[in-house]
Amino acid sequence: MLTIKTFPCNPLGTNCYVVSDESLEAVIIDCGALYDQEKAAISDYIETQELKPVAHLLTHAHFDHLWGAAFIHERYGLAARCPEADLPLFENAEEQMRPIIGHAMACPTGPAGEVITENSVVRFGSHALTVLLTPGHTAGGVSYYCEAEHALFTGDSLFCGSIGRTDFPTGNHWQLIRSLQHLLRELPDDVAVYPGHGPTTTIGYERQYNPYL
Repeated sequence: MLTIKTFPCNPLGTNCYVVSDESLEAVIIDCGALYDQEKAAISDYIETQELKPVAHLLTHAHFDHLWGAAFIHERYGLAARCPEADLPLFENAEEQMRPIIGHAMACPTGPAGEVITENSVVRFGSHALTVLLTPGHTAGGVSYYCEAEHALFTGDSLFCGSIGRTDFPTGNHWQLIRSLQHLLRELPDDVAVYPGHGPTTTIGYERQYNPYL
């Protein structure tokens, strides 16, 4: 059984997820921790629960999802694993802010880890996350799916009642729509969706009520 702990981070409210099972191995998804108290909350949880992080995964490489990448690397020795097509964004994390917030800010990322591709499988404990390509918010956007637990981590591709913006560099609205329509065709209604911002939802709810889909 998965234990999923959510940590909203930074001024944009980016959801960082710490996902673990009975083995106490864990993966961290999208650590956007900017402030010291956010970093402390994540590390305190990991350490009080005696978890053993084995991977830091990015759903995409926008700066608000990787503000904590250097912290995770320094604390746990895990280089952020970035979707292959988003490596240019990861490698230019500070400059990518200019068209989004109007100026650059410090965004240390640490090194890039093994890239995430369509064929990547991330194993921890008795569970595995498979990669579903969901480009459109960015060129390399992915979602991580745990089929055994019907849990899907969608980053900024799919939100409760909404979808990700596509007016940033490498975004493509119709590509994102096609990506999400594929998810809706392939996944059961009871799959829980853990988005990059905002509350959780389900595939069934989004299939019925999301106005974009």
